[in-house]
Amino acid sequence: MSDTQSPARRKNVIAWISLGVSLLALGLKYAAWAYSGSVALKSDALETVINVAAAIGGLWAIHLAERPADDNHTYGHYKAEYLSAIIESAMVLVTALLIARESYDGFMHPQAIHAPWIGITLNGAATVVNLGWGLTLLRIGRRIRSPALVAGGQHVLSDVWTGCGLIAGLALLPFTGWHWLDPAIAALIAVNVLRVGWDMLRQSVSGLMDEAPDSATLTKLHDIIAEKAIGALEAHDIRIREVGAITFIEFHLVVPGTMTVGVVHDICDRIEAGLRQALGRCVINIHVEPEHKAKNMGIVLAHATTAS
Repeated sequence: MSDTQSPARRKNVIAWISLGVSLLALGLKYAAWAYSGSVALKSDALETVINVAAAIGGLWAIHLAERPADDNHTYGHYKAEYLSAIIESAMVLVTALLIARESYDGFMHPQAIHAPWIGITLNGAATVVNLGWGLTLLRIGRRIRSPALVAGGQHVLSDVWTGCGLIAGLALLPFTGWHWLDPAIAALIAVNVLRVGWDMLRQSVSGLMDEAPDSATLTKLHDIIAEKAIGALEAHDIRIREVGAITFIEFHLVVPGTMTVGVVHDICDRIEAGLRQALGRCVINIHVEPEHKAKNMGIVLAHATTAS
């Protein structure tokens, strides 16, 4: 298995497991609601329906994102994962509104909960499953830089916090008799889902808009160019963007006019190898310029006047 194929296969396997975990959690939460009749448990099950839909969408996005570049998509299909994350975010926001409606109906028509402990136990089992899988998704998604997997992990973990609050609240019902607590918990679930959906949407839009990476990545980029570009004079107009697991880098490299093509080529090879080793999969475009094009900005390696 090559380095190029390995991440794609890994993501596909993870996406299929995610679908299976989502279906298991949905079954447990549906049973919890069916046994108890709780509005809060119904709201939690509603959110898990979105997890299943998101897992299916993630499978599609990961498959599409790994397709090679073609005549219509010369930069590849990597942004498909951002589209999947945005669609999932929109679905999460819609789910928040549906849960809010369930909460409102619960306030208007309060009902007693049947077999609350069975419902709590089943929902607790689903929460434990989601906790383990959500942490796994987040860890792997960040390591292989998959927006779809990171968004899925964030969504699943939001479900965990929801489940913990829900279980704690419903556990009080048999002792207090506060029937309003059930729809109140559902309302809190709606607020939490709304918050998570907004965060997911904001991060996905940032990716689609080619937002610059964090300062640590930029510093690493500059350090590598400065270290590997020995013999060149300057690197300027540096631009970088991350699209899923791929980093696109381009800059102008100023070299002495007397330098041969072979030597310049070796410098570019050193820079590209260093960048790929540090940043992973990269598409690098280096525009070579003669010394009179120096701007004395960016990464100044040597002064053109001393190198001529």
